Amino acid sequence: MDYVELNLLEMLDTYGEEKLQKILSRFICPQNIDVENFIQTKAINFARQRIAMTYLVFSDDNQPEFVGYFTLANKFVSVTGKALSKTLQKRILKFSQYDAELDRFLVSMPLIAQLGRNFNPALSASIPVSDLLTIACGKVREAQFIIGGKTVYIECASNAKLYDFYSASQFVQFGQRNRDIDEVAESAILVQMLKYFRD
Repeated sequence: MDYVELNLLEMLDTYGEEKLQKILSRFICPQNIDVENFIQTKAINFARQRIAMTYLVFSDDNQPEFVGYFTLANKFVSVTGKALSKTLQKRILKFSQYDAELDRFLVSMPLIAQLGRNFNPALSASIPVSDLLTIACGKVREAQFIIGGKTVYIECASNAKLYDFYSASQFVQFGQRNRDIDEVAESAILVQMLKYFRD
């Protein structure tokens, strides 16, 4: 199945807030309340302020259905050198400031801040989360073709299933952080993982 991603701000301009909010209210993700809460209560405001840009993903057929979404933001992140292989350290160095005393790279890179499938039982279409991640990474690559860069990172709950999923997609762990007070997460610790695009 093919999918189409639409920028939330463009949808806001086209349909208006009331109609867009109705679309967003149909998003259900019982596995991750933070993902559901963000799209329903924060995504529009974050996009208006340019804090983070959300893309809604629809099935590309006669009756498009809202099957998932992702949110991108640009962040500075500190990466400990010892967390990376020597090869990855060399690659990251091109896009970062290195502090030899602290053995840390300060990197500006896109964050896939939210990634969520819509589990609404009324849907006849769905999207594998691996496809959703591929679409999100593709959007990051589009931006990097314009502004440069070859890395992206995610933060996920400290959960073996999520860790294995992102590892299988060539993400490597570089750190962790405590979740913020306003974040609803299944664990108090968020694992930070990055991907280097080789092509």
